[in-house]
Amino acid sequence: MLKKMVKNEARQKRHRIVRNKVHGSAERPRLNVYRSLNHIYAQVIDDDAGVTLLAVSTLDKEVKVMAEKGYGLDAAKAVGKAVADRALEKGIKSIVFDRGGYKYHGRVKALADAARENGLNF
Repeated sequence: MLKKMVKNEARQKRHRIVRNKVHGSAERPRLNVYRSLNHIYAQVIDDDAGVTLLAVSTLDKEVKVMAEKGYGLDAAKAVGKAVADRALEKGIKSIVFDRGGYKYHGRVKALADAARENGLNF
């Protein structure tokens, strides 16, 4: 239990370092990723206004239908596709990617690749 807390604190520290460099605006909002053991969440955020423009997760009904399982690479790809679709509906074509302190690997990479394939530029 103690090791897990230390691991999460290290991730949060990495996230703070990344957040000092990555900033979303109205023209290029920030795509933030959070992953838990069972789910993956993505938010598109305008940091200038302090507003979340849209949010998608594996808990959404349309994503549950697209994903084979509620977790894993298939679910991350479904979330990436849903984020791209909703962002394009709102007129957002270009974003800044915030990996949330996680390695750009596995589910985080799958989400980013799916968002790129479906029309987002970053």
